[in-house]
Amino acid sequence: MRRELESLANLAERVYSIVRPIEGRVPRAIFEETLVKVVDAVVRFSLTDEEIARIRDDVESTYLKAIVEPGEPVGTVAAQSIGEPSTQMTLRTFHFAGVRELNVTLGLPRLIELVDAKRKPETPIMEIYLRGEYKYDLSTALNLARKLEYTTLENVAAAADVDLATESIVIRLDREMLEDKGLTADDVVSALSKHKVLAGRVRVEESEPEFPTIVVEVPKAYVHITKILKFRERLLKVKLKGIKGIKKVILQRRLEPSTGKYEYVLLTEGSNLAEVLALPQVDHVKTRTNDIHEIERVLGIEAARYALITEIMNTLREQGLEVDVRHVMLVADLMTWTGVVRQIGRHGVVGEKRSVLARAAFEVTTKQLFDASAAGELDTLKGVAENIVVGQLIPFGTAMVELKTSPQLLARGGTPSE
Repeated sequence: MRRELESLANLAERVYSIVRPIEGRVPRAIFEETLVKVVDAVVRFSLTDEEIARIRDDVESTYLKAIVEPGEPVGTVAAQSIGEPSTQMTLRTFHFAGVRELNVTLGLPRLIELVDAKRKPETPIMEIYLRGEYKYDLSTALNLARKLEYTTLENVAAAADVDLATESIVIRLDREMLEDKGLTADDVVSALSKHKVLAGRVRVEESEPEFPTIVVEVPKAYVHITKILKFRERLLKVKLKGIKGIKKVILQRRLEPSTGKYEYVLLTEGSNLAEVLALPQVDHVKTRTNDIHEIERVLGIEAARYALITEIMNTLREQGLEVDVRHVMLVADLMTWTGVVRQIGRHGVVGEKRSVLARAAFEVTTKQLFDASAAGELDTLKGVAENIVVGQLIPFGTAMVELKTSPQLLARGGTPSE
């Protein structure tokens, strides 16, 4: 053991001596990460000194290329880099990859959803991964799928008629639908009886095998026909099982690259991240949703920022568009730096700009100018849009600096103060 530790220490010293020249030329975090990863690579692949030096030079070169030049208008470049390719995006709703029964919004509508920070996506979906041995067990996956799908009485009822003579609602259940949802007539009676107003008023009646019948006595408070009909509608909305928000669950069999085995993944129409993550069979590390606001509520703003970047990049790549991730990261930072997810538009980032002219240049020009005049706002002309409006140089590039000394004057023997 001691010999192994000494060998590892010598290896680390050797790597450090080769990588050391870039210390101070790259950020400390990058330098330390490079050391750790190079030591690991040397152990696994027996790298030579020349190969280590090549990695060192590549790290420094990549870092230097990533640095933004002073005065670079990174926001404008990011907007152009995302905006121009997005003009080539399609306007359709697609099937989820390999799943005909599940639709998902992609292309331009999805990009607009993301940058507008819509409260609810048009097609919320979840990918639910299972943990441990659960993911290889078809029976567990099927039972969980049935448990997740939000089911109301309306989903399993073939008919629901009002019997005025007995003041009751007669519900004919569809046995095929009950089996599909993993329910029995007794389960339905049990779920209905949990409601205080229905306790003792629900019973199963002898009927055709294909259509089990349940009779629900109408409470005395519902004496008028219109009230009875309203009671019937409320009755059909009673929850029998499942998680609210999850309308449909589809089971998909996927190859797990790390093991070579096939695992079962649940795809849902609708999303409820908090309740799904609380289930013991669910892998809470890999399970994901496309609802950014839900991620923010359940996992926090950093998770929402990461999800925003991932969703935008996936939307662009799906359309065959390549955009540098740093442009998308800048947009995500701008949308989340306050601690909540905000849209880019006038109700979010743009609407909160200090410059009156910048806000007016974006949308609702007249209202912005009137409101600013009434409030006596002052525009200091520090940004791009407002300087363009008044015909001045924008404060980027060479216009960021003010020339205090004339080179021609110095050449003639003058002084900087002249």
